[in-house]
Amino acid sequence: MSSIPISTEGYDRLMKELERLKSERPAIIQAIKEAREEGDLKENAGYDAARERQGMLEARISYIESRMAQFNVINLDSLSGDKVMFGATVEIEDLDSGEAKRYTLLGPDEADYAQGTISVLSPVARALLGKEEGDEIVVDAPRGRISYEIISVAFEGARR
Repeated sequence: MSSIPISTEGYDRLMKELERLKSERPAIIQAIKEAREEGDLKENAGYDAARERQGMLEARISYIESRMAQFNVINLDSLSGDKVMFGATVEIEDLDSGEAKRYTLLGPDEADYAQGTISVLSPVARALLGKEEGDEIVVDAPRGRISYEIISVAFEGARR
């Protein structure tokens, strides 16, 4: 079993989600019970909806619980250095278009492209790992190979 990196902040967020999901169980069980009391389950939309919600809830709980044992929790405030690694915020420039992008490399369970975070397992992050400011990388993307230059590497700590 390999470990999965996650920031302290990301771990705390998942723990809160797990607690919230578990607290929803009694309400769903009650909804199923009430729907059963309505009679014929074959055409009982309330029952079907409650069972579907229960299935999704239990699947998410199971997923989070199974990941918990694999997490390697990393305090972003303790990271520093010149090389790109988990927790680094990296600015890169597309060498063809000149477009600059800024990413923070986090674990797969906390990556959110819209927020500027990418998984350390993504193709871009894998190409960046271990590199320094000024290095060039090449990423195989669906539209072809893209060359980037690393403009900066910083460790900004936890996002509060």
